[in-house]
This record gives sequence, structure tokens and C-alpha cells, in this order.
Amino acid sequence: MPAEWEPHLATYLVWPHNPETWPGKFELIPRAYAKMAASIAMFEPVRMLVKDREQGEIARTMIYDAAKALGPIKSIEILTIPTNDSWIRDYGPIFINRRETTMGAPTQIALDWRFNSWGEKYGPCDLDDVAPHRLADRYGFTVVEPGIVMEGGSIDVNGAGTVLTTESCLLNKNRNPNLTREDIEDYLRVFIGVTNVLWLGDGIEGDDTDGHVDDLARFVNRGTILTVIEEDPADANFKPLMENLERLRTMRDQNGRAFKVETMPMPPRVEFAGERLPASYANFLIINGGVVVPTFEAPSDHVALDTIARAFPGRRVVGVPSVDLVLGLGSVHCLSQQHPAPPTGRRDG
Repeated sequence: MPAEWEPHLATYLVWPHNPETWPGKFELIPRAYAKMAASIAMFEPVRMLVKDREQGEIARTMIYDAAKALGPIKSIEILTIPTNDSWIRDYGPIFINRRETTMGAPTQIALDWRFNSWGEKYGPCDLDDVAPHRLADRYGFTVVEPGIVMEGGSIDVNGAGTVLTTESCLLNKNRNPNLTREDIEDYLRVFIGVTNVLWLGDGIEGDDTDGHVDDLARFVNRGTILTVIEEDPADANFKPLMENLERLRTMRDQNGRAFKVETMPMPPRVEFAGERLPASYANFLIINGGVVVPTFEAPSDHVALDTIARAFPGRRVVGVPSVDLVLGLGSVHCLSQQHPAPPTGRRDG
């Protein structure tokens, strides 16, 4: 599985259409989402899934309107593929580059893990679960079904053989109750090509995914991990994030070397109707030549943007206002899924 910073063909997005995902604020979401989509499209093509032609025209118009304040964009391709919701990170195809085959030619396949709505927490997810096959019909890639429940936001890879994940999600009995830790590690080794599985503990407060790693810690290069920390000891996130930081500092890569671990703050508490939302700067998306980062109208936005800019020299860092988006219990990374460029046959040194 290639690292997210490797070249992309495009990014998949799903136009927001489920009012229950953003209760009481849905009328604000399309505009916020259009700004996010335009920010991504400045760097690489966007493939936007919509429920019908009318919604597709609305999406295209709003994205190009948002782009007027941002700059030129690459392209927006509209795909009429119905879905239950917009969280394509978790149910979309996970692309794997097979650098060698018996015939010597590199190939690319897409994994279609089972999706059960984050442990059967919500309503129907049948349309989401088949989205990888619908996209394969459109673009002609091969789909392989590992046969277990897994979400894209629950794993992060360094592209060299190491995957970072969490016990609170992958070992949760609402996903694969008959699988042990060792079983899940075997699936990860076989299907995403890693040799080294690293486990964090719990996720952040308000995260309905049971602790996806893309709200906690992210690889920014093969040897560096950027993680969020909470500085207020009275905050519910202080203890789990400190425990995760301690784990990260003891972790080793696929070659036995210690990682460089960098930190950035959590945003201030974001609430809606008295409930905490899973706002996190770690939910950024790495794209061709850029990084798109959720922001939360707080002084810590600048600290996070500066930290991420230092972690990605040579890439342009763009903030996307996400106070409204995160009401859906996710942000930029959760709402997107990259399609990496196919392998070229070159061996990594």
C-alpha cells in the first residue's frame, strides 16, 4: 500500500446528501464542502460521486464558485454513483501497488474491505459497501475482497512496510468478533503488504469510529510520525493522547529503527448541542504538491498549519474551515480517498 504522499491520479469525494449526518446544519454543509473540494482540486483531479445528474450540476457549480477565491483547479469529474453517505475514506477502494508479478509487470489492485457502518452504529450502508465495485466498473481496475470489516481511516502506512493502527478500533468486537490481534495482523500483512504492525491505544473523545488513527497520528515520511497532543490535564483527551505518545516513542520501523516523533496541539473543544465533536488537525489529506488541513477558528490553527508545513517542505499547505464539517463526526481526510498512481516497475532502493 503506497504512502499517501506518493503521486496520485485523483481524489475521490462524495457530495454531501444525507441530512442526518449534519443534523441542524445541513444547509451550511454544501458550501463548506465545496471549498474543501476546490482546495483539493487545485492540486489534482477530483472524482466526485453524486446521486443524480441534478446534484452533479449543483456540485460542479458550487466547487467552481469556491475556486474563484482560491485559484485555478485541475478538473472535476462527476460520477453518478449513489451512496448512503459521504465518508468514502472508510468504504472506498484502498489501492495496492503490486510491483512485480510472475510476468514481471507491475499492477495495481483495489481492496474492497467489508463496511458495516462503523460497527453497525447507523442505518443502511449497502450502497457504500459496493462503491468500490461501482468505481471499478467505471475505471477498469481489479477489485479484491479480503472478506473482513476494515475502514480506510483506521490504518496509515509509511509505504515501506509499516502500518499504524489502533486497538480500540481494529480489536473492537463490533468489527470482526471472531478474529484475534494476530489474525488481523496477518490480514494486514497479506493484503496491504506490510511486515510491521504498530498499535496505538484509544481514540479521541467524540469519535464514533472507535478510534480511527487518522485523528491521532500520521506518517509524514517513512521515518517520521506527526501526532496530536492535548495540553490540558483536565481534558478527556489528555490521558489517551499522552499514552499514545509514549507508545510512539518506543516504536520501531520495519528495519528496527526508532521513528522521529513530532507533535502538534489539539484544537480547542468543538461542540454541537452539548456533544463534543472529533475535531483534530491530524485529519489532513496529503495530495500532489499540497496538504489540505482542517481548521477550527482557533489560534491553534496557525500552530498546526506551521507544524504541518515544516513536516512537508515543498508542499503548499491549505487550511479548510471545518467547524461545520466536523459536525458529521469527521473532516477532510475522512471525506476523501486518494487513487495513487499505478506502479512504474521501478524498485524502491
